[in-house]
Order: sequence, then structure tokens, then C-alpha cells
Amino acid sequence: MSRRPALSGALSPVRRGLMPRRASPVRVVGVRLRRAIHRSRLAQIGLLVMFWLAGDLVVALTGLPLPGSIVGLALAFALLASGRLSLFSVRRGADWFLARMLLFFVPAVLAVIDHHELFGLVGLKIVAVIAIGTAAVMATTALTVDLCCRGVVRKEETGHDAVVSGH
Repeated sequence: MSRRPALSGALSPVRRGLMPRRASPVRVVGVRLRRAIHRSRLAQIGLLVMFWLAGDLVVALTGLPLPGSIVGLALAFALLASGRLSLFSVRRGADWFLARMLLFFVPAVLAVIDHHELFGLVGLKIVAVIAIGTAAVMATTALTVDLCCRGVVRKEETGHDAVVSGH
């Protein structure tokens, strides 16, 4: 005769909620990594750099006629939009980059000082191109944000996604 009690439909202690389930090692590592990224500005900067490098890799493998940084930005945006990447995972790192953005332009300014020909008509043409390009980027960004905001408002008013339904 067996000394084991008969299973008369009784739930195990884990299923009854008396004992916690053991999480898989992959899940545990994922949670710890996510927490570390949320806490560390350096880890977030590293994550943003990894998006840039991933974009460079995609461009190198596919031969896309785009800069790798743009492809990396699109990858980061897709993950943020899908909810697979939390905004808290990149916010502190992005704020750091934005706060020190001027430092990324200092070498370009020093190069201009070495070339005196840029202070004449050629320099004015370059400044005009930069100003027009900046205005075009700002206008395009404003229109894109406006269209996205209108889509969000329309979705909230109708209760469904207007793009999917065709309205």
C-alpha cells in the first residue's frame, strides 16, 4: 500500500496561493534588467547607443540608403509605440543627451573658425540652407505632432481607431 494520500481534487499549495510560484530564470533576469535600466542613467544611455548600433547593423546588412541612426530611432519609436519599451527605460538617458547637445556641436564650430572662407558669401549661403532646413524640420515636426494629436482626440471621441475602421 502506498503512503501517499489520495488526490481527491485537492489543489497543491502553489495553486491555492499559499506558496509563490517560481518564476523562470529568463523572466527573473528580464525583471532585474528592466529595474536596473529604470534606475541607471548610464544604462539608459547605453540602451540608446544600442539602438543606434542596431540601426547601423540593419543598414549594413540590408543596404538601406538611410543613416543607421535614423533606423535605430525608428526601431526605438516602434518599441515605444507598441508598449514593448517603457518611456521610463529611456527618459533619463534622453534627458542627459538633450542637456549636453551643445557639446556635440562644438567640434563643428571649431572647424568653421579654421576656414575663413566660410565668413563670406559661401558662409551666408550655408547659414541660409541651415535656417531653411531647420524651419522645414520644425514645420514638419509640428504638422506630424498635430496630426497625431488629432488622431488621438478622434479616437477618444469615437471610442475606436479611426485609421483601422476607415472613417
